[in-house]
Amino acid sequence: MAQLENAEVHVRVAEETPVAEAAEQAERFHFPEYLIVVAKHKSFIFKFVGTAIILSVITTLLLPKTYTANTKILPPQQNQSMGAMAALSQLGPLAALAGQGLGLRTPSDLYVAMLRSDTVANALIDRFSLMSVYKQKLREYTRKRLESATEIKAGQKDGVISISVDDLDPQRAADLANGFVEELEKLTKTLNITEAGKRRLFFEREVKIENDNLADAEVALKQTQQKTGLILLDSQSKAMIESVTSLRAGIAAQEVKVQAMRSFATPENPDLMLAEQELATMRAQLDRLERGGGKRSIADVPIENVPTAGLEYIRKLRDVKYHEALFTLLAKQYEAAKIDEARDTLIVQQFDKATRPERKSWPPRAALVLASTLLALLVAILVVFLLEALERAKEDPQFAGQLQLFQFYLRGRHKS
Repeated sequence: MAQLENAEVHVRVAEETPVAEAAEQAERFHFPEYLIVVAKHKSFIFKFVGTAIILSVITTLLLPKTYTANTKILPPQQNQSMGAMAALSQLGPLAALAGQGLGLRTPSDLYVAMLRSDTVANALIDRFSLMSVYKQKLREYTRKRLESATEIKAGQKDGVISISVDDLDPQRAADLANGFVEELEKLTKTLNITEAGKRRLFFEREVKIENDNLADAEVALKQTQQKTGLILLDSQSKAMIESVTSLRAGIAAQEVKVQAMRSFATPENPDLMLAEQELATMRAQLDRLERGGGKRSIADVPIENVPTAGLEYIRKLRDVKYHEALFTLLAKQYEAAKIDEARDTLIVQQFDKATRPERKSWPPRAALVLASTLLALLVAILVVFLLEALERAKEDPQFAGQLQLFQFYLRGRHKS
């Protein structure tokens, strides 16, 4: 109880100290005394800062070196085919709105999105064995590690795409940066995103089917020749067969053309409407020839007037001629579509290839040591002023009384 009474007496005495005297004591600590405090504890400051410098130097020396490789590619360069230009002309301003709706503000955004895709990342992971390099058991974590080590961005004005890859091995960093470009080129060749690519696939399928049909027709003609013994026909029959087969082949090719145009053109397209009219005219002409309407020329001779003995042979020969003509027309369309597809393919142009970096990009040892030194100096000065403030506070009667009272209650003796 005596300690409690003494502490309360110190507190009351301190509270009775005039306010002017407290203000006078507070004003004593002015700027020159700051320097005095620093000089007083200079030994502690030097030891603290020196220790921090030594630790920072050791830490930066132990940090692994990281190398950064850079490469740059031009924005997508694309030559549109006539079919693609016609389709885009029908869309007009809707094409630009569609691009904005998909988030592709510039052509370079398409490349950036493909470079950041999981397809490219997985290919690089398998190619460079990154799961073992990054010491990851899951491919998902490996992709995230590769993403964090890679920076892909497109210039706002010129659209040039830059790729930067960080790695502990300088040669692997350069190989990874160039690998992004190589995998992007493979991906652009794999994806059929152009109208010409769709036409090429369509005509490729049709040419294969027609090639098989032509082979079947040739086999059937050979069997008919062996059965009937007919090898040559008169000029009248030849003229009739060639006219009918040529017209039928033209109709088939026109049907394929119309079907291909319908895949990317609207029903109101002038070119599509013209092609449909030409198809209707050709069908009407074939109908007149097969029905024998009008016998003004050799080609108008109806097929029923051909001698019965050569009728089967004529039909087989007509099928062969028809499939030959149709195969030729489809092959031309197929080759034209392949040329358009090659022109429409996005061309990856790498104008700044990544090379093995000669200098590390991380850690900046000098900057880290300097920052650590400044931080340690600041902390040491703050600690010195805090210690000085505590020493002066102990001389204050009010603080001493409050400290004794706090210790008394903290020990819990008041309960007794």
